[in-house]
Amino acid sequence: MALKLVVLISGRGSNLAAIVHAIAAGTCRAHIARVVSDREGAEGLMFARAHSLPVTTVAMTAHPDRSAWDAALTAAVAAEAPDLVVLAGFMRLLGPQFLARFPQRVINVHPALLPLFPGIAGPADALAAGVRISGCSVHIVDAGIDTGPVIAQAAVPVLPGDDARSLHARIQGAEHALLPRVIDAIASGEISLWPELRIDAGSNAQDVLFSLGPTAPTP
Repeated sequence: MALKLVVLISGRGSNLAAIVHAIAAGTCRAHIARVVSDREGAEGLMFARAHSLPVTTVAMTAHPDRSAWDAALTAAVAAEAPDLVVLAGFMRLLGPQFLARFPQRVINVHPALLPLFPGIAGPADALAAGVRISGCSVHIVDAGIDTGPVIAQAAVPVLPGDDARSLHARIQGAEHALLPRVIDAIASGEISLWPELRIDAGSNAQDVLFSLGPTAPTP
């Protein structure tokens, strides 16, 4: 079954592009019903328009408070009746109305191996902690900051001389492989999100969880 997606972005939309390319290649059983951003100037909106994807902006500044913004965002996404909402570089916390409308149906990709280094500075925090392995996580979104159940992870080495920018770039390469694969695994039923996270991969567990070296891009 092909999943109907709404993808939320705030910036360049590199993970949006990865999903679009994977769909075109036949490796991600999904279609994107709409791209929604909280920023009118988000570069990813240009990519979406160039690929004939419907776009909507729901800016925080256009609403009197966070609750009103949450209601508007909820309405914009609910209008598409998506099977799955994908946060692909969306830099806002979702509010209670949104999460109540799409329980266990919102996933996010985060540039760290959760539960380590949640928040907006995952790569920099990994470097500050002196870890030798970092990576990315795809997780279910809940009311906390990157606290929802982890679905899958990909490991990335921390190299001598790395700074936050170079490590983040390497992690993004892993994100671009991992996120479409997780979406496809949800479409195939190997990963189920509702009513709770269930992974039924059998002998293909490594191919679905993508958590160890062979699935991580080489530097």
